[in-house]
Amino acid sequence: MGLSFEPVTTADGRMRLAALADEIWHEYWPALIGAAQTDYMVEQFQSASAVDRQIKEEGYRYWLIKADGQEAGYYGACPGEGGLFLSKLYIRRAFRGRRLASAAIERCREWCRREGYPHICLTVNKENRDSIAVYRHLGFEKVRDQVADIGGGYVMDDYVMQLPVPPEG
Repeated sequence: MGLSFEPVTTADGRMRLAALADEIWHEYWPALIGAAQTDYMVEQFQSASAVDRQIKEEGYRYWLIKADGQEAGYYGACPGEGGLFLSKLYIRRAFRGRRLASAAIERCREWCRREGYPHICLTVNKENRDSIAVYRHLGFEKVRDQVADIGGGYVMDDYVMQLPVPPEG
């Protein structure tokens, strides 16, 4: 399988990422958080304008994950939580189970080693059992519970998980 990571640095890239996010989120999240909260979160956090703001104002970097030339998913991360905060990692249904998430996590490990971050941190919905199992398999451990008010009358009820990244050498 040909695997590549395309940095999202242009308006076209942000539009493609937003379209991919809309597809993935609406396929996966309504069963866990409801359609209304899914719509709200996509607009607030994964629209092209939200991604643009995150890149320009919050230090995020995003990549489209391509498998065999097709857009298979994306991830976004930024410095935070005393290390590297992996804010988004989403894979289209047809591409799950192909170790794409593992490859993205490995790229985050490399980023941590390059920048001297001691760990990767992420938040995951407490009901998202499949993703929790994947993260545990990859070595992440739960460090705390977190309930965050995201506006619009919604909260994110998550686990904060962390993966230590020892320096090379």
